[in-house]
Amino acid sequence: MEHTISFPALGLNLDINRVAVNLFGKDIYWYGIIICLGFVLAALYVNRRTQEFGVTSDNLMDCLIICVPVGIISARIYYVAFEWGYYSQHPDEIIAIWKGGIAIYGAVIGVVIALAVYSRMKKLSFASLCDLAAFGLLIGQCIGRWGNFVNGEAHGGATSLPWGMSIDGASPVHPTFLYESLWNLVGFIALHFYSKKRKFGGEMALLYVAWYGLGRAWIEGLRTDSLYLGPVRVSQLLAGISCIAAIVVLVRQYNRIKVEKAFYAPEQDKADEKKGE
Repeated sequence: MEHTISFPALGLNLDINRVAVNLFGKDIYWYGIIICLGFVLAALYVNRRTQEFGVTSDNLMDCLIICVPVGIISARIYYVAFEWGYYSQHPDEIIAIWKGGIAIYGAVIGVVIALAVYSRMKKLSFASLCDLAAFGLLIGQCIGRWGNFVNGEAHGGATSLPWGMSIDGASPVHPTFLYESLWNLVGFIALHFYSKKRKFGGEMALLYVAWYGLGRAWIEGLRTDSLYLGPVRVSQLLAGISCIAAIVVLVRQYNRIKVEKAFYAPEQDKADEKKGE
């Protein structure tokens, strides 16, 4: 369970045990602890923003109870489906999520469906729920990627860059987990400050999709453990398509708002003039 992760050019060497602690004969993995930490911090942040988006803390709790298991299960199903060649031969490992092997796009698909159903049942704004989910996803992904670091997975190909990461003495590779963690951190900070000036419901969610899709399309091209559909990297394809689609919708919405302002502004000026007479 132990391995050595080092950054040779930086003089850093870390001996890491994937198991954090053994409780009552059961191994507790760092991967799971880190994922849980990301979830807790995401929930705490989102809870502070609920009222701004017309959602109550009770609504948030309902969403968490529904979306967390749905997201984890759908993320695992997505991963296993694209690695079925392996898991069909090792069915006992299908539920071994503590060893790693979840896909963010599977989680997003599951969560979006769950939010759509919940918002319809409770007559809430689906767009607002997705906006809040965007913040939570960025926080969770930013922290969760460090679980990949502990497991020594989700890295890229060989590199001579000074921050190249070596696993058990092998040639340095791109620490793509770090790239994505930092990318999500920047995205979260940007959305946090911009959200005060948001222009329409669903804007935060669309900006998240565009931002994450752009970064993932680039980072996925560096990775060596991509899920493939034939010769195509599935996540890279989805990232590119989702990024472009989100940008198209955003541009259309911004243009619509611009036209509406131009149309209604003269009417408002006339109304103001009448009030002043």
